[in-house]
Amino acid sequence: MKHAISAACVCGAFTLRAEGAPIVTTACYCKSCQAAASKLGDPALLENDGGTLCTLVRKDGVHWTTGALREHRLTPTSKTRRVVATCCDTPMFMEFTNGHWLSLYTARFPPADRPPLEMRVMTRDAPGGPGAFTDGVPSYATHSFAFFLRLFWAWARMGFRAPTIDLAGSTRDAV
Repeated sequence: MKHAISAACVCGAFTLRAEGAPIVTTACYCKSCQAAASKLGDPALLENDGGTLCTLVRKDGVHWTTGALREHRLTPTSKTRRVVATCCDTPMFMEFTNGHWLSLYTARFPPADRPPLEMRVMTRDAPGGPGAFTDGVPSYATHSFAFFLRLFWAWARMGFRAPTIDLAGSTRDAV
């Protein structure tokens, strides 16, 4: 059976499905993720410790058939966009536009389907700093070699493609 994760906006009008095993589940503490959570006004994006939980998945495995999306960028030239459902402004995912993956906001998954946290990244920007974490989950001041290795391996399995995501229109069926 193929692994799949479903996610929905708060009102339920937008849903997506990511097929295939996640690349990695992280908590990011960078200043951009913290600023975006504040700007988007969704308290579910930030954990109590200031991190944003994301499950990274391959773009070519993400599909949606109902609802519409729009982007938010922290600056007009930012290559990273946060994408929200237009029905209720629920943040759904973050995309590095030239990348081959999407960072799905783990808070959008049903609680029973949320993958466990595998690593923390960018803890140098965490409210308590890199040394604040003592629970045994690998925590890195920046992005680790293991993080980049997982991204590279997923990209290789995709044939070194980086699909684009077009948010225009009211329906979306494939990347």
